[in-house]
Amino acid sequence: MIKPNHLCAGDRVGIVAPAGPPNPRELQEGVKALQSIGLVPVIGSHVFHKKSYLAAEDWERVDDLHQMFLNPSIRAVFCARGGYGTARIAEGLDYRLIHRHPKIVWGYSDITFLLNAIMKYSELVTFHGPMIASDLNQQSNHKSTMNSFRQLFSSEPLTFITSAPPLRRGVGEGMLVGGNLTLLADSLGTPFEIDTCGKILLIEEVDEPAYRIDALFNHLQQAGKFRGLRGLILGNLNVEDEQRPMIDHFFFDFFKRYNFPVLQGFSIGHCRPNLGVPLGTIAFMDSHQNCFKTESGVL
Repeated sequence: MIKPNHLCAGDRVGIVAPAGPPNPRELQEGVKALQSIGLVPVIGSHVFHKKSYLAAEDWERVDDLHQMFLNPSIRAVFCARGGYGTARIAEGLDYRLIHRHPKIVWGYSDITFLLNAIMKYSELVTFHGPMIASDLNQQSNHKSTMNSFRQLFSSEPLTFITSAPPLRRGVGEGMLVGGNLTLLADSLGTPFEIDTCGKILLIEEVDEPAYRIDALFNHLQQAGKFRGLRGLILGNLNVEDEQRPMIDHFFFDFFKRYNFPVLQGFSIGHCRPNLGVPLGTIAFMDSHQNCFKTESGVL
């Protein structure tokens, strides 16, 4: 996997909207948050060309991504928000262009489809992390969320710790892959289907009831995505309180059939704080320390 170069104070970074349309006020608040850590945000040309539930036409969202990779002054590409639409543009991306101009690509939720497509076809490490309009606006921003961007300025390894009890004990090591549960299931049967064999899988989700979590996990299971897995990391599922006992019971039964370790309760995904994680890096997880560690995602 190719690692992009780290950031420095004063670097220009692109903001694109590959999925849904961002709220202009929230995006501007996110821009100020990036400026506060020394970055110079550059908003893509089509970010505000709203088309129904999409940020812009498919070709416009593709063009914004391509232009950010082609522009030598842009050092990273941050997504404004998720929503829906990234899968629509996956076939239109020039992955050879991205491979030739590797840069930080950062987002989550619906952006999962984009992150995994770029990892697969451009062989580039990507970042599952908080988005500019969704997570850095004044209402949602959190100190630890902002601190998570610091990993882009350093090649130091990362450690993520949870206080939640492990669902299955053990240790595991492998490339970290994954993202939003719904989007991982959506990729099955497409050219962008996630490869999990020999990997550590990260999963997060938002506002899904217990039966939907059951259905999505069984979809992945029937597609063979837990076969050969080295470990599973559950980020935030952001479920309603009355759903939690049913989901806990489902997980207890579901993971009994597997030997890989399963850790839960990490502040990754639709939550505050929302911590960024490099995908495509080598990760090590240990239930005895209740943590997982990754190498840096940048050079």
